[in-house]
Amino acid sequence: MLNFFSNIKTSLLLSLLLVALSGCGYKSSAKFSREVMGDKISTSVIISAVDPQNTVIIKDAVDRAIIEVFQASLVSKDESKTHLVLKMGTPAYSPIVYDENGYVTGYRMSVALNIIKHTAGESKSYNTRGFHDFSVAPNAIVTDQDRFEAIGFAAQRAIKSFVAQVSAEGARAKK
Repeated sequence: MLNFFSNIKTSLLLSLLLVALSGCGYKSSAKFSREVMGDKISTSVIISAVDPQNTVIIKDAVDRAIIEVFQASLVSKDESKTHLVLKMGTPAYSPIVYDENGYVTGYRMSVALNIIKHTAGESKSYNTRGFHDFSVAPNAIVTDQDRFEAIGFAAQRAIKSFVAQVSAEGARAKK
């Protein structure tokens, strides 16, 4: 009999907890950012004359973020509510880890993005930065493959920073 009442108490407590959590008004950051950005977004990237091959990496990372994070559709500029224009600064990598012989074994890739958001006749500029740390064998050179991958990861982090800025903007607008 005691076991029966214990199960009822546990069930009742869990039910009350679920009701309390569902009524707390929690909204994901994706919801706030979607309210700012809309559900149809287009992108364009200004190609860097210094580093044109990395422009493709940035474009892919942004398009992936729009689909995954904003949960929006990629459309042409004519159909979009929001158009994003991206410009990447020159990526830079610097040594951050050395071995006992003084050889570099770790680098940090840094990518700066300028993103201009065009929505309903107004424009807003965002500056973001992303970093990615990666290791190499002692006394080895950084291959193009290592460099491209590091730029891609750093760009994804910069885009996540942009998403956080837009989410915060959406959350502030709600208050």
